[in-house]
This record gives sequence, C-alpha cells and structure tokens, in this order.
Amino acid sequence: MRIGLITRDNAGINACIRAVVRSADYYGIDIIGFNRGYKGLIEDDTEIMTTRSVAGIINIGGSILKAARCPEFKTEEGLQQAYQTYKNHRLSGLIVVGGNGSLAGAYDFSQKFGIPLVGIPSTIDNDVNGVEMALGADTAINVALDALDKLRDTAHSMERVFVVEVMGRDSGYLAERVALSAGCEDIVIPEMAFDVKAMCEKIMNGHSKGKLSWIVIVAEGKARAYDVAQAIRAETGLETREMVLGHIQRGGSPTAYDRILAARMGVGAVKAMKEGKKGVMVAVRDTTVEYLPLETVKKPKPNDAEATLELMKLLS
Repeated sequence: MRIGLITRDNAGINACIRAVVRSADYYGIDIIGFNRGYKGLIEDDTEIMTTRSVAGIINIGGSILKAARCPEFKTEEGLQQAYQTYKNHRLSGLIVVGGNGSLAGAYDFSQKFGIPLVGIPSTIDNDVNGVEMALGADTAINVALDALDKLRDTAHSMERVFVVEVMGRDSGYLAERVALSAGCEDIVIPEMAFDVKAMCEKIMNGHSKGKLSWIVIVAEGKARAYDVAQAIRAETGLETREMVLGHIQRGGSPTAYDRILAARMGVGAVKAMKEGKKGVMVAVRDTTVEYLPLETVKKPKPNDAEATLELMKLLS
C-alpha cells in the first residue's frame, strides 16, 4: 500500500508528518510526500518518507515538505495533471493536512477521480466545521499570547491604547481567544459589526475612571490595526499605537497540546486508510478519534463570538 501525503505550513505539521510516517511504517505502508502541497502533486515533486527522514522534527514548526499556493489545482488542466501524477506513483490514496480551502479542494479532487482520501484539519483559524480543535490553533494562540503579555507591560507603564492585528481572514477565532486569554478590552472581528464610536466611548469611560491602558485585538479580515488606531486617536485624543503580529503566529515550536493532537490525528488518518475509509477527515473530541464526512468542511463552523465579547465586557 502506497499513500501520498500533502501538507500545509503551520506549527504541528512536522509532528503530524512524523506520526503519519511512523505509524504507516508500523503497518507496512509506504508514504510518498509531495513537496509544496498541491503544487508538488501537479509537478510530480516527491520524496519517499522513512522513519529516519522524520527523526528530530517533532518540535520544529513549519513543514519539512514545504508549502505553496497552487491556483493551478483549481483548473481542469491542473486537476488532470495531478491525477496523472497520482496514477504514476500507483498510490492507494491521499492524506491531506490543511484548512478549509485545502480540504475542500481535496474533497472535490477525490470525488472527481474516485480517489480514497483522508483529511487532517490544520488551521490557526480553527474554523473547520465539525472539528473541536484544528492542528496548529493552540500554538498560534500561545505565540500571540506571549507577545501580548509583553505588550501589556508597556501599555500599562506608558498609559497608552494599543491596537494589535492578528491573523484571521474570515474567522475571528484567533482574535477572540488571544483577547480573552490576554485580558484585552475589545476585539474587532469578521463575525461582528464594528462601531468605532461606541468603542471610543468605552475607552474614554475607562480613562475617566483611571484605567491606565487599553488593548484592542483586530482580526486582519475585518480591519487593519493602523486604520483602527488612527480612528481611536482622532476620536479620543489618547496616545494610540498599532502593532501587527503577522506570520509570526504561524510559526514556532508546537505546544504539547498540538504535538499530542498531531500524533492522534496522524495515526488516525493512517488507520482510516488501512481500514478502507474514504472521504473522511480526522477529528479528536476529548481523547476519542472520530471520522467526519469530508464534505462537512463546505459548511461554515458556528462561532461563539457573542459569548466571548460578553466575557470580555464583564472582565475589563
């Protein structure tokens, strides 16, 4: 049995690759890794993965298989070439590690050509429907939290308003969790309307009561930190600074939680392939590994932004 492996690039991916390769070796299954994701599948850029090739990578961020955007995978020509590569390597199926876009593309590819496929949800946005926690989200939260804890010291001592931009194109999950865990005062996210005047009123009310600092977390998909800071400065007259965390949130050594999640998901994906499961993705609920229909990714994941904002209001 030969299985192809396609990955993306956030923290925990290498730990997942290690789990897939080593559990596959245990079951006598060969793993063919595709470099740079779907681009490697189209261009036939591969390498044979062995237990030795994944030694010492459990603590390293990113992906040893690299990652790249691949608009060609959305074209008929690209899909046909990818399928030809799949056939050339006599693969029994594919394991795809990725977020909504990657997994939705995987589902369409498997449906079009009848390919056995298992998905592993991995995204710092944690917005894959049906999945409690996607691989990499916990590390991204903790990377951002470490920066926010340091920034809080400066904000308090200099009595300033800080606007911090985090990643999150269509989802406010990362912004919510970082804001709540760092004790921030407000958030600006795609799931909720943004009223800058109302925010400034809250800031001025807190300022009048002697509150020394104020930190606002902004998801990049809703607004830019610079624009929000400019608006707050103009409305309140208070010293306001902006900071963009950017891609720092995608890297870093994975947390213990993500390493364990990677192990469970990676082994779970290999077992699914071995047992002949098709068109599923691996999910872990508590300590139980579940298999959900891969088409689940095409529906939006419910969001608890209102509950998070209510908590922030009570605690700030």
